Amino acid sequence: MDRLIYVDNSATTPVSPEALKAMEPYFIEGFGNASSLYSVGRKAKKALEEARASIAGCFNAEPDEIYFTSGGSEADNWAIKGVAHLMAKKGKKHIITSKFEHHAVLHTCAVLEKEGFEVTYLNVHHNGIVRPEELEAAIRPDTALVTIMYANNEIGTIQPIPEIGAICKKHGVLFHTDAVQAAGNIHIDVKAQNIDMLSISAHKFHGPKGVGALYIRKGIILPNLIEGGAQEKGHRAGTENVAGIVGMSVALKNACDHIDEKAARLSKMRDRLIDGLLKIERSHINGDREHRLPGNVNMCFEGVEGESLLLQLDLRGVCASSGSACTSGSLDPSHVLLSIGLPHEIAHGSLRISFGDQNTEEDVDFLLQEVPKIVNYLRSFSPLWEEIKEGKVHFPINYD
Repeated sequence: MDRLIYVDNSATTPVSPEALKAMEPYFIEGFGNASSLYSVGRKAKKALEEARASIAGCFNAEPDEIYFTSGGSEADNWAIKGVAHLMAKKGKKHIITSKFEHHAVLHTCAVLEKEGFEVTYLNVHHNGIVRPEELEAAIRPDTALVTIMYANNEIGTIQPIPEIGAICKKHGVLFHTDAVQAAGNIHIDVKAQNIDMLSISAHKFHGPKGVGALYIRKGIILPNLIEGGAQEKGHRAGTENVAGIVGMSVALKNACDHIDEKAARLSKMRDRLIDGLLKIERSHINGDREHRLPGNVNMCFEGVEGESLLLQLDLRGVCASSGSACTSGSLDPSHVLLSIGLPHEIAHGSLRISFGDQNTEEDVDFLLQEVPKIVNYLRSFSPLWEEIKEGKVHFPINYD
């Protein structure tokens, strides 16, 4: 193995040199608690508020609308549980989401169902996109919240967020979006897109792990998720991770300043890889080709197990995935792929490649050389593949 090719940037990204450099002072001379009144604490507080303002600027939000969290999962939990419990007091206990949300959303909704809330799970269809007209038809007088992710973490499909935001505003329903995969990759304007709450996580755009943020539109007062202190204006207890927050702000600002050039470069690499891999017999691209994240490639190969494919890539120095890193220990096929109509047998043969800042055209060349070889090798001793070739087994894909 001559080199490592990391193409799992949807799972996590390396911390950028700029973010790391910005963080370093707050581990040593700037180590103070931002809640302390003496000079070292005030220095930390100043850095905290400068980071808050910078992050707000990336989304056209106000600084006092940004609340720091431990990551995207906490932000999702706070937004969804907070609105649910807030609106339940007004008799509104209906939530709308989609079938292929991240588990931070789906599991939170499942908990709320046990508390007596009703959840509508919208279809995402074969292209992996929620249809605004179906969302609008699902809204009821007792609908408290719509929570739809900005871009899917597995197949990369970008949702019609401006249309969804406009529908929610029209009906007076609060709208939350999990933008963990979208932040730093897509231009986001919370005001223009009528977004009431938005979740991000630093490690998806070359910031550190364990830190994120929740945008909450001014005027929305959510119940606290974590009690215990006066941090974050009394709404989220816990000593702030100043170094991590500073690193997040620098990484996000850098990503947002270069979105267009990065998107153009990664989209070219993405499309070349998809076109090449589709030449493999009985291969499938998952999700819409046009409305997808610039660096996302998600494909299935009939007659191949995704886990075996990943292990063979690993032997060649390639780090890829078959779906969300948060469910990597599960033997079940991806709920995302099942939600777009793939049968279990095909969904098990998925490969997700997600390009990032460090990837090059040479990486694409290597993948185009090695993936077909691996697929052919794995199929060579697959009884299922023999039956597929002979027409004895056919897996219809539900293109609704």
